[in-house]
Amino acid sequence: MAGASLAAELAGAGSVIVIEGEDRPGYHATGRSAAFWSETYGGPLVQPLTTASGTFLRDGGFLGARGGLHIAGDADAHVIADLARGFGDAVDLRPLGRDDLIARIPGLKPQWRRGLLEPTCADIDVAALHAHYLKSAATAGARFVTGAGLRSAARAHGRWAVETAAGVFTADILVDAAGAWADEVAIAAGLAPIGIQPFRRTMVQLRVDPAAPANLPLVIDALGRFYFKPEAGGRIWLSPHDETPCPPCDAAAEEIDVATAIARLEAVVDWRIERVEHKWAGLRSFAPDRVPVYGFAPGRGDFFWFAGQGGFGIQTAPAAAKLGASLLLDRTSDPIVASIDPEPYLPDRLQPRA
Repeated sequence: MAGASLAAELAGAGSVIVIEGEDRPGYHATGRSAAFWSETYGGPLVQPLTTASGTFLRDGGFLGARGGLHIAGDADAHVIADLARGFGDAVDLRPLGRDDLIARIPGLKPQWRRGLLEPTCADIDVAALHAHYLKSAATAGARFVTGAGLRSAARAHGRWAVETAAGVFTADILVDAAGAWADEVAIAAGLAPIGIQPFRRTMVQLRVDPAAPANLPLVIDALGRFYFKPEAGGRIWLSPHDETPCPPCDAAAEEIDVATAIARLEAVVDWRIERVEHKWAGLRSFAPDRVPVYGFAPGRGDFFWFAGQGGFGIQTAPAAAKLGASLLLDRTSDPIVASIDPEPYLPDRLQPRA
C-alpha cells in the first residue's frame, strides 16, 4: 500500500518505476490486514494522518460502518480515562457502562464493566483501496516491475543504478517504501539503517457459537491484549495483539499465538469455539519511536524514506501519500494534509545526537 499510494501521487509529476520483490504487489502486510480504520489506532501522532484520510476513504466507498468499542474491567478504569484524555477533542469517544456493553457484545463476561465507544471506527476495503492506487498510478504513467528482488543500489553518473532480479533500473531519487525490508534497502544503497523493526502479528478466523452478530463492533482490549471483529457467516477475526520481533520474512502464524488468542477471547465472552478456520500472520514495521518515517535522508536529496507505518499504513495511506509527495516534490501540501506538521515524521529525528 505504501509504494502504490505514493506512486499514485507522484506519477503525474515525473517518471515513476515501482520495483516489487514479490510476484504480485501487496503480498505481505497489505494483503494480511485486519481491515479496520480507527482514529485511535497508533496513538496521537498517527491520529492526524488517519483522520485526514477519512474523507477520501468515505467518499471513495472504501469504508463500511462498524464502530469500535474499547473495554476494560473496573480495576483498569483508569486506562479508559487515559485513552479518552490522550485524544482530547480530536476523536469522538463516548464512555459506556456495563449495560451498554452487554447490549453491544452478547455473552460478555461480568468482569468487563467499562467501555469507550469509538463510533467513527469502520471496516476498510483493503483490496479495493490497493487496487485503486495501483490503477491510478498506472493510469498516470507509473511502471510496475514484479519479481524484482533487490540485489544492489549504487550511484553512477549522478543517478541511482538499482540492480534487481528483473534487471537494472536507473533513477534520480530512490524511494524506500519497502516495509519490513526498509532498513535492508537502505543498507544495500549504502545508507545507515534507522532502526525499522518488523514485528509478527497473528490473526485467526474462528467459527463460534452463538454466531457473532453482524453488527458487533470491533472490540478492543484497552490494555492491548486482543481485538476481534465479525466476519461473514457469523465468524470472527481475532488477534492476540502480539508483537514478536523477527527479521523480514514471509510470516506465518505460530500455534502458541493462536492458542493465546483463543484463551484471551474465552476470558471475554461465553461463546463456544467451534473451530479454527484460518490463521495467518503479517509483519508490522516500526521505527524506534513507533512514528512513521517520511522524508529525505538527512543531507541527501536522492534517498527518500517512506517507511515505519506499523499496523496503520493502510488506514493512513491517503494522507501519508499526499504528505510524502509534498515533501519529495517540495510542493504545497494537498488540502487534506495542509494542517499536518510534517516535523514529527521526518527521518532526521532518528539520527544519533551528540
